[in-house]
Amino acid sequence: MNSFYSQQAGCTVRWQDLPGHGDPVVFIHGLGCASSYEYPRVVCDPQFGARRAILIDLPGSGYSDKPEHFSYRTCDQAQVVVELLTHLNLDAFWLYGHSMGGSIAIETATLIQHRLRGLIASEPNFHAGGGMFSRGIAAQDETTFIESGYAAMLAAETSPWAGCLGSNAPYAVWRGASSLVAGVQPDWAAQFLALKCPVTLLFGELSLPDVEAAEMQRHGVKTIVIPRAGHSMSWENPSALAGAISGCLSEG
Repeated sequence: MNSFYSQQAGCTVRWQDLPGHGDPVVFIHGLGCASSYEYPRVVCDPQFGARRAILIDLPGSGYSDKPEHFSYRTCDQAQVVVELLTHLNLDAFWLYGHSMGGSIAIETATLIQHRLRGLIASEPNFHAGGGMFSRGIAAQDETTFIESGYAAMLAAETSPWAGCLGSNAPYAVWRGASSLVAGVQPDWAAQFLALKCPVTLLFGELSLPDVEAAEMQRHGVKTIVIPRAGHSMSWENPSALAGAISGCLSEG
């Protein structure tokens, strides 16, 4: 793992820089996840095409530090990603973000789009209100979630998500979920549609039909459906996800 000190978060942030050709793809994970857990299978798949990949564990997640003082709002996490991109001194790169990470990727793209080759957003939050998991988390107060809700959530989880959820600080999960419920202004949908770089939306076949996917298609956004997968496409069909991402890079 590589590391740098984030002034934004006031902690050490860690990432993997996996060698390959072309402009790197920076992977931003979702709520309760970690890129170090979620994306190695994707980027090592032959369908990914041996491209360079940067897998960041956001503050509060995975191998990165988990400061109690940090807000964990999407806007502040986006600033951490910008810090990393500046630290790496990248002239050009792609962003891939999933779920909450898709929303963070949209905010990151808005901040630094002059160097951005393109954005691939996978089932992001486009509007305030959150999704099923984030709403359930944010419906509790922070203290209750830390003291009992987080453990109950871990005990009930039977999918691979349990592994990376266990690597997240409970206060980071609660604050991230609350940030998704609160939303931002302008909202993520407006920011996404305003980007000048190529943008692509990914949805799992089992997640459809979806109101937000239909909304983006009405705006002419290129949408790719990942077969035999739902929201958790990185472990439900990693090879198809790898191929979809690689195809976007080839067209960019």
